[in-house]
Amino acid sequence: MTQFDRQYQEILRRIMNTGSDEYNERTGHRLKVLPGVNFELDYGYPLLTLRKIPITLFVAEMIWFITGSRNPDDFVNKFTNIWKDFTEKDGTVTAAYGYRWRHHFGRDQLGELITHLKENPGSRHAVVVTWDPGDDGLGESGTTKKNVPCPYTFTANIINNKLHIHNIVRSNDMILGCPHDVAGFYLLLCILAGKLGVATGKLTHSISNAHIYDIHYDTAWELINRTNDHGPIYFTAQPDYFDRAEQGDETLVSEITGQFESRYAPMPALKGLKIVL
Repeated sequence: MTQFDRQYQEILRRIMNTGSDEYNERTGHRLKVLPGVNFELDYGYPLLTLRKIPITLFVAEMIWFITGSRNPDDFVNKFTNIWKDFTEKDGTVTAAYGYRWRHHFGRDQLGELITHLKENPGSRHAVVVTWDPGDDGLGESGTTKKNVPCPYTFTANIINNKLHIHNIVRSNDMILGCPHDVAGFYLLLCILAGKLGVATGKLTHSISNAHIYDIHYDTAWELINRTNDHGPIYFTAQPDYFDRAEQGDETLVSEITGQFESRYAPMPALKGLKIVL
């Protein structure tokens, strides 16, 4: 199994065996929860092989984020419908990650991160914030929106000529959300590393509330008990991937997806999984 498979299985096992049994008022579901969970991923690409993950989905989503758009029709809806449940009546996603990174706070955080690390590779100031304390959470006005950021900030550091990202997540559905988020943010790491001309390093994925919903308990045990001999998956982002993503180059989706598909031999998909909104 891959490094990510092993860490993922161990965290699922801990949640199912030692997690607190809670009731979530917003969703009406029971769930098992652990606070303060961490992945440290630095060997191969963290693409789950214990079940099939839809590659095109996280690739198109991350490219859409890099464009800075908050309208899914601009790009991501051409490849997946995942954002339609989070789209407001005006056609926008209020807390779209890419828009927050590139426009919302009056500055292009992602673009400035690249410039800053090129000029100051030893800097510890490369922080990108998605959460808006004036608009998100903490009260009815902030929690009634269709989307509130889950990964809400990340830091980037160049150490030993490698780019490392620490992604902090307030809440992660461990069956459907976590594998998708980890794969997507490692793709961001790779694309930024390519743009900066450094190697890829470690993705630290820190989760404040790691949970498994009651409708996924059987799935969790199935994943815990699966085993395979899949080797590490390798991926290289070309130096122009960031610029092409920024421009909304649709051919980049198939180009990146093709790299994965030739190296990805997952176990069978688990059908019928439903997302809890």
